[in-house]
Amino acid sequence: MATATFGAGCFWGVEEVFRTTDGVSSTTVGYMGGTLDNPTYKDVCTDQTGHAEVVQMEFDPEVISYDALVDLFYANHNPTEWNRQGPDEGTQYRSVVFYHDDAQKAVAERKKEELAASGRFKRPIVTLIEPAAPFWPAEDYHQQYLKKRGLSVCH
Repeated sequence: MATATFGAGCFWGVEEVFRTTDGVSSTTVGYMGGTLDNPTYKDVCTDQTGHAEVVQMEFDPEVISYDALVDLFYANHNPTEWNRQGPDEGTQYRSVVFYHDDAQKAVAERKKEELAASGRFKRPIVTLIEPAAPFWPAEDYHQQYLKKRGLSVCH
């Protein structure tokens, strides 16, 4: 098993995309990339802690490659929006790949370059690629939020 962590806006919808993907064995929503230990949702929503809302997952590389996960990440949000996704605005909603090793970093950088060169977007790709930092799981009510409500998308 391997670990992948992505931030692509509100973690509820991002989690649902990856939770239902073959080869992903578990997902946990939480916070990464900030300055406060053990942040709460209320802390992160102040836009003062530097954390991103993220989904961290365990996946089986024999079933799904990290390349495919990065493709899915890019296919399910707008990587040209700086610190926002749709109606959600703030640094916690930034587009970010948190890599766990040099191989993941190389894939993330290559996929970003390929997407930028593809012409799919008219604006620059602003996705950040950063080393994984301490991961703080979000409160229980955020875990599998959409599944618990019988939903598949947020908005």
